[in-house]
Amino acid sequence: MLFEGLDLPTVWFALVAVLFTGYALLDGFDLGVGAIHLSARTDEERRVHLNAIGPVWDGNEVWLLTGGGALFAAFPSVYATVFSGFYLALILVLMALIFRAVSIEVRSKHASPVWRSAWDIAFSVGSGLAALLFGVAMGNLLRGIPLDASREYAGSFFDLLNPFSLILGVIALGHSALHGALFAALKTEGEHRTRLSALAAKLSLPVLGAYIAFAVATPFLAPHLSDRVREHPALAALPLITFAALAAIRGSLNKEKRGRAFGLSCVAMASTMVLFALLMFPALVRNSADPAASMTAANACSSPKTLNNMLIIALIGMPLVIGYTVFIYRIFHGKVTLNKTSY
Repeated sequence: MLFEGLDLPTVWFALVAVLFTGYALLDGFDLGVGAIHLSARTDEERRVHLNAIGPVWDGNEVWLLTGGGALFAAFPSVYATVFSGFYLALILVLMALIFRAVSIEVRSKHASPVWRSAWDIAFSVGSGLAALLFGVAMGNLLRGIPLDASREYAGSFFDLLNPFSLILGVIALGHSALHGALFAALKTEGEHRTRLSALAAKLSLPVLGAYIAFAVATPFLAPHLSDRVREHPALAALPLITFAALAAIRGSLNKEKRGRAFGLSCVAMASTMVLFALLMFPALVRNSADPAASMTAANACSSPKTLNNMLIIALIGMPLVIGYTVFIYRIFHGKVTLNKTSY
């Protein structure tokens, strides 16, 4: 094999983490623009929101599809456990993403105010619900879920709605809204941009407060995570980076450094995702009933030959995906202008 001697399960754990981090950074602002969509005052401003993400939203979702595909191929038993255990929650996510996509495409096809208002609500609710549920899913993975002897989820849907996971869901929704407001401010001009900047400034402090409150509550709600940080003190640097980046956003906006503010939001989100991956490793699904029986990169992976061949494909495909993403963002980097072909 080409990569014989390489710790392929760990490599694929890292690659899956990179894919989902890319999705959080890119589709995070798409979901956030949807979450704040109803704050727009006019039909024209709402069209600007749609056109700000219109050229890129479907490409951003490729990172989610690729991450899910990589999880399926590299860790099939994890994919089976998560998708069967979180089945109802994932159906809700799927419905939210479908309604969001349909709303973008059909909202401006008819001039009726009732038609457009209905799709505006669907776009905003679908985006916000997806962000919330992604955070809840992350919370449950960090906290751990009960698995039976056959590695099947032994809880119910309502067990997933625990305080720890719901708090992380609210944080995901709040940070997505902040991320979206900052991105939309980069794509707009005039009074609309000023209001979006003001909204982002208002959101930054509650989001920072929610992160800090979550960190304070973690030792009580998920003590095993605090134990891991004590075992590896360097992990404590990541939440500090998140806090510092979020705290600096308001100052950047006051100086009208909107690009810097958006970059700081990206740093905060990326450091959170890295912390999530490091707190989970080597587990992909932590068994709260018996932590020793958790599903890890080593015991839930595909065969070495499969991982080896997939890595060859990934080394060819990932540069293409990254290159395409960079190309699209360079093409559509300017301010939004509306015309008869716009959403």
